[in-house]
Amino acid sequence: MGGRWLRLVVLLVATLVPPMIASAQPQATGQALLDAVARGDVASLDRLIAAGAPIDATDAAGQTPLLLAVQNNNLEAATRLIEAGANINAQAANRDTPWLLAGARGRTAMLRLMQPKGPDFSIRNRFGGNALIPACERAHVDTVALLVTTKIDINHVNNLGWTCLLEIVILGDGGPRHVEVTKLVLGAGANPNIADRDGVSPLRHARQRNQRDVAALIEAAGGR
Repeated sequence: MGGRWLRLVVLLVATLVPPMIASAQPQATGQALLDAVARGDVASLDRLIAAGAPIDATDAAGQTPLLLAVQNNNLEAATRLIEAGANINAQAANRDTPWLLAGARGRTAMLRLMQPKGPDFSIRNRFGGNALIPACERAHVDTVALLVTTKIDINHVNNLGWTCLLEIVILGDGGPRHVEVTKLVLGAGANPNIADRDGVSPLRHARQRNQRDVAALIEAAGGR
């Protein structure tokens, strides 16, 4: 009887251990991939990708290697990951995706690489916005110039009740870069008369802030 039970235990261990080892391997290589991106080790990144490491592994905050590359402004690592098929729409716990964060941070070269990969324009950041709104707020001119050529909703209203044009005025300084992004979004069809939740229009906000050049552009586009 004892011998039979021993054989059963041995058989059970032999059956279970290999799958357990196999499932642990992707987890380990995924973490190694995250670590390589975090420290900017592109050589290790290349080796891990070639070895079949899970390209969209996530850390405790739901961040993928590509999202970390965007955060760290590591174009070389981002390029490797995008070319290897990393998900540009994978959303972390804080609602960031590689596409959304690249827009907010002004990572224009990364956005160009991601664009053919199919950005999901319906995904929103933690403020309910798209990639264009923070890019406009921070006056990332090249980034805005790229984004307005995509299918992004130029008149999207975020959770604060602001469009990209309202963010330019309310959170911008009216300087040359904010003037330039104002030209870009108005030229691409931004509605100059979508007001905030209090009914204050972009033109009124611009005048209240003495942003004369921005106000002139909005008025010329039909703003009231």
